[in-house]
Amino acid sequence: MVVTSSVAVVPSRVESLSSSGIKSIPKEYVRPQEEVANMGNVFEEEKKEGPQVPTIDLTEIESEDEVVRARCHETLKKAAQEWGVMNLVNHGIPEELLNRLRKAGETFFSLPIEEKEKYANDLQVSGNVQGYGSKLANNASGQLEWEDYFFHLIFPEDKCDLSIWPRTPEDYIEVTSEYARQLRGLATKILGALSLGLGLEKGRLEEEVGGMEELLLQMKINYYPTCPQPELALGVEAHTDVSSLTFLLHNMVPGLQLFYNGQWVTAKCVPNSIFMHIGDTIEILSNGKYKSILHRGLVNKEKVRISWAVFCEPPKEKIILKPLPELVTDDQPARFPPRTFAQHIQHKLFRKAQEAGISK
Repeated sequence: MVVTSSVAVVPSRVESLSSSGIKSIPKEYVRPQEEVANMGNVFEEEKKEGPQVPTIDLTEIESEDEVVRARCHETLKKAAQEWGVMNLVNHGIPEELLNRLRKAGETFFSLPIEEKEKYANDLQVSGNVQGYGSKLANNASGQLEWEDYFFHLIFPEDKCDLSIWPRTPEDYIEVTSEYARQLRGLATKILGALSLGLGLEKGRLEEEVGGMEELLLQMKINYYPTCPQPELALGVEAHTDVSSLTFLLHNMVPGLQLFYNGQWVTAKCVPNSIFMHIGDTIEILSNGKYKSILHRGLVNKEKVRISWAVFCEPPKEKIILKPLPELVTDDQPARFPPRTFAQHIQHKLFRKAQEAGISK
């Protein structure tokens, strides 16, 4: 006689759930009622009129004409102050390289799950998040997000562990490494403009977040499979990024929402752009003059969404994050206490755990 267990086995990968033919999602993925109330069809949400994420043309960010350059810097500064996110166009990274990067990620995620499992991280055992996984961290709410991912350090090159990078496709390492180098150069340009916007020396913010040697670029390829009940699940729950800057590419499937002026706004897909977030680190250094905005990711039942997020992070222990003294006055006192980057992350996790405990 065969004894069968009555306990349902939830596949470890969201992709497995998505392809299993289920009509309803496991309870672990169902969001609380207060979140579900304002989660609509993302394709309809994208079409809505209303506030639009700014699009910033970076053509003139390093123009020799001081007036032209200042005009570009001012639009960037305004977007960082009002939204904390923006679409960057004419950013200088070749579209051919971006397309190759997208193709490399899509090729990896099109592999059979058993092939991807060869790159699985050992998050539960050692806490190492690098590699293929389905949950980057334990959510305080105890709920799961509707995504799989691949996460790894991509810059500086001498700190990268290439042994864990995918070998399929064959050009994954080459393409990702080149993208990292070019994106690091773009980060320098952006940080320079943001520094000047605060009345600081051009190199000040970059120095404060670790400079060329210490600023880490971590890439997370987010894979959001189709979902049979997208009105109940989130690809990524609402959060702000702890990074200094986050750069985001996607496959032109909408899903990103920003909490702007008390409402959720769906970011429209802008061709040939790189989406950029101001992270908590820059918000702290700027004493709140630049905004780290709350955002989340919706899913849908029709199309797989893939995004390539690169988090530019300061070293965890070497730097004390606090409002820069030039930006603290009697009228504008320091809004954030001094913390290392690691302490800031722990503070956010602790606060989130407290909020989850209160809401239960």
